Amino acid sequence: MKCCAGSNCRAFESVFDASYAEDDLEEYRAHGPAKSTRALLQAIQDATPVAGATLLDIGGGVGAVHHELLKAGARSAVDVDGSSAFLAAARREAERLGHADRVSYLHGDFVTLAGEIASADIVTLDRVICCYPDMPQLVGAAAARARRVLGLVFPRDAWWARAGVWAVNLFERLRRDPLLFYVHRVTDVDAVAGRNGLRLHFHRSVGILWQVRVYARDATP
Repeated sequence: MKCCAGSNCRAFESVFDASYAEDDLEEYRAHGPAKSTRALLQAIQDATPVAGATLLDIGGGVGAVHHELLKAGARSAVDVDGSSAFLAAARREAERLGHADRVSYLHGDFVTLAGEIASADIVTLDRVICCYPDMPQLVGAAAARARRVLGLVFPRDAWWARAGVWAVNLFERLRRDPLLFYVHRVTDVDAVAGRNGLRLHFHRSVGILWQVRVYARDATP
């Protein structure tokens, strides 16, 4: 497990702490993946065969995405997260579910570590790019490592989402919280995926805040 250094990692460690991780793990065990995550998982399984696939789960939190895809037959997963508390929670859950031997955990900023991380059949960023200051770098590095499918969940590109995030960020600044949140234009996210050879395969809004977008790579003739 690598050390997570730099301002991004300090923010992740500060905000996504042990208390936050324990609450999320308890919620996952009681109710399963969040609604937007369930929509992402279904879209991925509709887009590509999961059995035998490899997975790169970026900012995996307590591991809902990789736990569910491993249950569905994925061969292995790599979970990269800037929060050591979330990695510890994901690892404990993998051990409880009996697939810890099929998951590797890396602690750090994915953009910084990307050069050391192998491509995977499926790459996911579930509610991650809204917490990262440089979306093109993050999504570009993720897309470059997606052999088949890239799946994202992020806030809807709508005025009410922007207003809500503005209010949250104002509160966080007053508290001197190190982490800010972002609403990215969907056309910008699509463009980054497109520059990396991926086309939009699926999109759906989930509730008032979230959207799911899955991109697929054209099969080589």
